[in-house]
Amino acid sequence: MKKQRINLALIFGGRSAEHEVSIVSAQNIARAIDRKKYSLTLIGISQAGEWILFDEPEFFSLKKISISKKSPIKKNVIPFTKDNNFYLKIGNTEKRIDAVFPVLHGPYGEDGTIQGLLKLYNVPFVGPGVLGSSISMDKDVSKRLLREAGLPIGKYLVFKNKQSASFEKIKKNLGLPFFIKPANLGSSVGISKVKNRAEFAPALKNAFYFDNKIIIEEYIRGKEIECSVLGNEDPIASIPGEIIPTLDFYSYEAKYLDENGAKMAIPANISKTLINKFQDLAIKTFKTLCCEGMGRVDFFLTPQNEIYINEINTIPGFTSISMYPKLWEKGGISYPVLIDELIEFGIKRFEREKILKTIR
Repeated sequence: MKKQRINLALIFGGRSAEHEVSIVSAQNIARAIDRKKYSLTLIGISQAGEWILFDEPEFFSLKKISISKKSPIKKNVIPFTKDNNFYLKIGNTEKRIDAVFPVLHGPYGEDGTIQGLLKLYNVPFVGPGVLGSSISMDKDVSKRLLREAGLPIGKYLVFKNKQSASFEKIKKNLGLPFFIKPANLGSSVGISKVKNRAEFAPALKNAFYFDNKIIIEEYIRGKEIECSVLGNEDPIASIPGEIIPTLDFYSYEAKYLDENGAKMAIPANISKTLINKFQDLAIKTFKTLCCEGMGRVDFFLTPQNEIYINEINTIPGFTSISMYPKLWEKGGISYPVLIDELIEFGIKRFEREKILKTIR
């Protein structure tokens, strides 16, 4: 008897500043996924929060543009639960969904928001749960937990909207240059490298445009190393790769839009001892921040071979120039197999959690 295909909803777009990157990532996942095993439903979330069904020609025609009312909309989608199963209401029809792959970078997608919604709808989903997603998204909270666990992080300061940040005090504590970032955003959106006083106020304004809390980090001179993590209770780490920016730093454009914005060395040109250290730290970071499914841990390696954890991305990029799938591919896990394993880890967690009692 032929095994029935899994009804998988791919959710992309979203309400964050990383909306466009999400579309490109979702397109790459849809191209790579095993269609013999999965039946795809393509759901775009507009920046206004509308859930919209796309057919494949419409979906693949989206190129670095946002989902909006000007997009070729087929039908609006309403998610709901019936008989303890997850459904999508599309016009006058209902479609049961067996699992969800949220490809939503940044706030409202990578921060526990969509994860909480999917848990309420009682459906398996790819990636960390509510807690792991939310604490990993907040650079301040995640760094505090990493520091408490005794893991190496750089010096940083945190400011909230009503607090005044003094250039001289920051310079005294962190030196020059330093980086100013929104605390809850990724893909290098809103990030500035500040080298002097004149660049300070515009960088603050830019970061506060995206978040009410910002983080200011010391500049750590050295290599940028990334390591992918895969799994639930017993995760594994990929070989490390090195990002070599051709610009001043690894910007949004270099990460996702400009194929010449950075060079990648996979594997990184480092010793076997350092490879093992990066893999060990990547797994410890993943576990410390309560992650499951997937994550990409970003590091700095100084000329003195000191390692510092920068951050973790719980829904890393899946574009054609993204490190997460490229690192696994180099390690022998092809793109289609990687997607399949990520979905299976989401289903396994769901099966593990559903036996827990929710009533007395």
